[in-house]
Amino acid sequence: MSTRLSALAASVALLTAFTVPAASASTGTSGVPTVNLVTNPGFELPSPNLADWGSIPGWSCTGGPAEAAVTTTAAHSGTSALTVTPANDDSTGECAQTVAVQPDTTYTASAWVRGTFVHLGATGTGRDVAPAWTETTSGGWQQLTTRFTTGPNAHSIRLYVHGWYQQGPFSVDDVRVDGPAPAPAVAAGSIPTTDKVVFFTVDDGWQRTPEAERFIADHHLPITAFPLPMPAGMDPDFFKRVTAVPGSSVQDHSVSHSDLSKLPLEQQQVEICDARDALTRLFGTAPVVFRPPSFSWNADTLQAAANCGIRTVLTADADFSWGASNIWHPGLLQPGDVILMHWTDTLATDLPRALAAADAAGLKPAGLVDYLR
Repeated sequence: MSTRLSALAASVALLTAFTVPAASASTGTSGVPTVNLVTNPGFELPSPNLADWGSIPGWSCTGGPAEAAVTTTAAHSGTSALTVTPANDDSTGECAQTVAVQPDTTYTASAWVRGTFVHLGATGTGRDVAPAWTETTSGGWQQLTTRFTTGPNAHSIRLYVHGWYQQGPFSVDDVRVDGPAPAPAVAAGSIPTTDKVVFFTVDDGWQRTPEAERFIADHHLPITAFPLPMPAGMDPDFFKRVTAVPGSSVQDHSVSHSDLSKLPLEQQQVEICDARDALTRLFGTAPVVFRPPSFSWNADTLQAAANCGIRTVLTADADFSWGASNIWHPGLLQPGDVILMHWTDTLATDLPRALAAADAAGLKPAGLVDYLR
C-alpha cells in the first residue's frame, strides 16, 4: 500500500504544476451552440436491446459489471448515478468514453463525484491536459472541472473518470463536456462521382455463409459491412475475412436495430456511439459511416451520428437482398449508386445478381470509404 500512496503523492505533486481552471462554459465557435457532448451523462438511459450484459450505455469500464454499476440511491440529480467498487488493489475502477470534438477548440469537462482521490480527465486532445481530482469529498458530492483546447488534428478525445488504488468505492453523476455542437452528419443514398463505380453494402450479420465469403474472395469484391455488434462479436474473424479486399470496411449499424426515428436524440446517440465503440474494439478502426436500420432516421439521427464522430448517414438507392433486384430510380444502375444487401442465406446468390446488374450498366464495385475522403 505504501508504494501506491507514494505514487499517488508523486502524481499529486505533478498535477499541482498545472493550472486547473474554475468551472465555466466553453464559448465554442461563434454562432455555434454550446452543448453537452457526453453520451448518457447522468446514467439515466436504458441499455439497448442486444447490448452486452452488464454494459452501461455510453461508457466502458475496465472492470466491467464486476466493478461498475448504475445505482438508484443518493444520486446527485435525477434517479441514477454510477458507482464503482474496484475489485482488487490493482484497479482504479476507470470508466471512459470517446467524445467527438473539433480541432483547435476549447472544451470544459466536469463531473459530480463522491469518494476519495477521484480523478476526471481527457486524453487524445493533442495537448497536455491536467486532470481534475479531489482528495476527498467528505461523504458528499463535489464537482470536478478541467478545461482543454484540442490540437489541430484532434477529432475525438477519451474522457475518463477513476478512483485510486486501495481507496475504495466512488460515485459519479452529471458528467459534461461542454463545447460547440458538431455540424450534423450528411444524409446520402448515393455517392456523388462520375467514376463508373457502384458500392456493395451488406447489413446485419446474423447469417454468415461460406458460399458468400468465397464469392467475395473469388471476385475480389470491396464490401462495406454494416454488422450489428452482437453478431460481429460472435464471429469477428468472418467479418475480417470478408472485408479483406482493399477499400472494404466495417461501419456502424446501431446496437439493437431499432427504429431510431422513434427514439430521442440521447438514446439515438447511445445506439450509434455504443455500436461504434464495440466495432472499434473488434476491428481496430472507428466507423465513419452510419446505416440507419430500415432506413428510418430524422434530424436527431444526423446530430446524434455527428456527436459519435460519424460523417455520413447512408441509406441506398438499390436493393438486391433476398432475391430482389430493385433499383429505386429509372433505368440501370448509375455511377455512385449504393446497393443494399444483407448477410443472409441468399447472399451467395444476391451478390452475383448485383454484380451482373453493375456489369450491364458498365460499372464496377468500388470501396465506399475511398470515395468519402
